[in-house]
Amino acid sequence: MEKIADINVNCNNSIKLSGSKIIYIDPFRIEEKINDADYIFCTHSHYDHFSKEDILKIKKENTKIITVKSSKEDAEKIVGKENVFIVKPNEEYKIDEIKFKTTRAYNVGKPFHPKENNWVGYIITLDDMTYYIAGDTDDLEELHRLDVDVAFLPVGGTYTMDYKEAANLANNINSKIYIPTHYGAVAGDIEDGNRFKKLLNGKEIKILIK
Repeated sequence: MEKIADINVNCNNSIKLSGSKIIYIDPFRIEEKINDADYIFCTHSHYDHFSKEDILKIKKENTKIITVKSSKEDAEKIVGKENVFIVKPNEEYKIDEIKFKTTRAYNVGKPFHPKENNWVGYIITLDDMTYYIAGDTDDLEELHRLDVDVAFLPVGGTYTMDYKEAANLANNINSKIYIPTHYGAVAGDIEDGNRFKKLLNGKEIKILIK
């Protein structure tokens, strides 16, 4: 296996990948002003996924924000139009040397994340490793059969799939490592990560929210 980036899950879906570049996804409740982000990816515009307060703590000169249309204006105010890239689901992109794909992320039978909003998940390639960040989504048939190195899946329920539904998605994609997210803060309780893990015997699970 190629070297996996250093991974930190701060809370919720707030993820930091540290490799040859520093990449944040959905920064939220960042405690320290560190200003080290090369790229910030936001899956959608809800306050716990696009947080101006937290982006200001991590952005530096020439930080690029990759986000969806509903966050475009706010992102441009933070880093300037030239450093904002708007994405849609099911597309492939390359910004500088960073390649990534977008996936769909939406609810079925719940109103929180409508399909028509065109909010996204990401498959980001960093140092030849692929990281799937599902975003706020349910277990969708169109997400099955993904093939990645690391998969971050929400497990807290209410606004996303719960740990049982996330385990079903995990069993229908191919990943070397599975990391549960989006529990213990905005939705779900702190044990949801362990409940998810117990349903995935034989797979490598990393519990980073404790």
